[in-house]
Amino acid sequence: MDEPKYIQIDDASPLLDKSDMYYKEFPSDFRQIRYFTLLIVQKAPAAIREINLLEQQISEVIKNAVKHGNASDPSKTVQVWYRFTEDEARIIVKDEGGGFQGIEEWNEFNRKRLECITQENFEEMIRYVSYRTPHSQADDGGNALFAAVEFWNGGYVFTSRRNCVAAQRRYPKNHMVMPGRGA
Repeated sequence: MDEPKYIQIDDASPLLDKSDMYYKEFPSDFRQIRYFTLLIVQKAPAAIREINLLEQQISEVIKNAVKHGNASDPSKTVQVWYRFTEDEARIIVKDEGGGFQGIEEWNEFNRKRLECITQENFEEMIRYVSYRTPHSQADDGGNALFAAVEFWNGGYVFTSRRNCVAAQRRYPKNHMVMPGRGA
């Protein structure tokens, strides 16, 4: 089994360094998340857009900030820093909410979920299909964070206040070389 990936809490993480990053600030308007995301993703080189996976993952981070962080209060803002190269996608998203207080609980839930998958213990796995809290709403799938932690292979790190998250995806060199085009 690969080492399980966890959400980290580390104010000193280099992923939180905002140097040389683009910046945008948006109101917490849930209806505009796709628009905000497209404004950000347009700066990414085509080689890393991965048939909308990058857009989808950035959208989820912003959606969490708007919906769970700022409770969709349009008087609150979401701040986004981002940087893209052909080798890296990095994003920092900060909201005005009280922060994701269940990080340790989520990490433990994910550890048990991955353990069930590795052991093919599908009877136990049914307890770990969807992460939900008393604050989850009926339309919350509860699974987007599992995909996020896998997608952001360079790390998914919150500040100690837990209302600011930084994520990085690393791409191998020449990851999108087309046959016959060389490196």
